[in-house]
Amino acid sequence: MSGEQGQGDGWNGGPGMATQHLSEHVLLITLPAEPQLSSDLEVVARSAHPAFDRDVIVDFALVEILPSATICHLIVLERVLSAAGRQLVLCSASQQVMAIFRRIGLHRLFRFTEDEFAAVQSLDCNEHVHP
Repeated sequence: MSGEQGQGDGWNGGPGMATQHLSEHVLLITLPAEPQLSSDLEVVARSAHPAFDRDVIVDFALVEILPSATICHLIVLERVLSAAGRQLVLCSASQQVMAIFRRIGLHRLFRFTEDEFAAVQSLDCNEHVHP
């Protein structure tokens, strides 16, 4: 696991967002407490493209509020990654954040895990999808 943060692939995020390459094919994005204060996921969604070669884990451990713009960027990111044959996993979402996803029916669109370790494990379980 490399400890590079905000390095390469145009994934430099805004202030407060941290990116880390967990492996050659897995990118971890840790969102700040208030994602709307920077263009965090917008940068990520715009950087992804059909030939993108990484699965993405988005860590919500610090997130206190979930603005609609963040939700929109997650939807775009999920669609782009899916089209590229890659996966998006959301982890460590608080009960309040999960309630928002359930209320608007998006809990069925995204894959959620308890924490970063479980997110990595869920990607490993589906490794046969990506050579």
